[in-house]
Amino acid sequence: MVKYQEDISKGRLRSSYLTQIVSISLVLFLLGLLGFVIINARELSDYFRESLSFSVMLDEDAKEADIRMLQKDLDAKHFVKSTEYISKEQAAENLREDLGEDFLTFMGYNPLLPSIDVYLLADYTHPDSVLNIERYLMDYDVVKEVYFQESFLHLINENVRKISAFLLIFSGLLLFISLTIINNTIRLSVYSKRFIIRTMQLVGATRSFIRKPFLLRSIVHGIIAALFALVLLMAILFFVEKEFYLLFTLQDIGLIIYLFGGIIVIGILINLASTFFSVTKYLGISEDKLYY
Repeated sequence: MVKYQEDISKGRLRSSYLTQIVSISLVLFLLGLLGFVIINARELSDYFRESLSFSVMLDEDAKEADIRMLQKDLDAKHFVKSTEYISKEQAAENLREDLGEDFLTFMGYNPLLPSIDVYLLADYTHPDSVLNIERYLMDYDVVKEVYFQESFLHLINENVRKISAFLLIFSGLLLFISLTIINNTIRLSVYSKRFIIRTMQLVGATRSFIRKPFLLRSIVHGIIAALFALVLLMAILFFVEKEFYLLFTLQDIGLIIYLFGGIIVIGILINLASTFFSVTKYLGISEDKLYY
């Protein structure tokens, strides 16, 4: 009979631990998923910004040597990602493909100018930066005009700001909710052992001695919960790799490693802190309040 009751008690204890670990795992998974979204949002933002180019229109009589020197100078600038020189002939060929007909036969000459398409790094795609770069380029004698889609660039930057603000607010809200859920889960677990804590006090155990097994168990549970969350996140990553190849190619592996490490650290620290304060509460509570 006694063994049967002990088995029931152990079963309930294991069930309590499992419920705690699963609850914390789901919360950590949501935090990790949010971090994954934030990383991709930045990468996608940079990708679209750096896909935009502006055209440096050159004088028709510009010498090939001067054009190559300008391109080499631009490639060396810290704000330039890459450049592409487009000759008059190539520009005509590109326009012929877009129009679907040979406009040179109709016009009798090639009115297009040679140009250099400049792709900027994401940090320098703001309108003010582009205007400063435009003024800098106009100082070159071979440059006739600088053209860029200002309205489209402004639209992208505005949408990036709105999305960033939304993600920041949502991240803060989710973090608060996650901390609350994990803390309440652990408090309930410690609450179920409040009489064990009081018994240990009555036999003369010190506070640090009583806390130690709870804190060690919280670290183990935090690691296990974090590992479960990482397994779920890895499943998401494999799905993204399969279904959305472009997104996965934009992944910064270093940031992903930091994200995974952060989930493990958060899982341990939140469990440890919540357990410490919960146990401390019942170490100082009066015996009458143990029944409420």
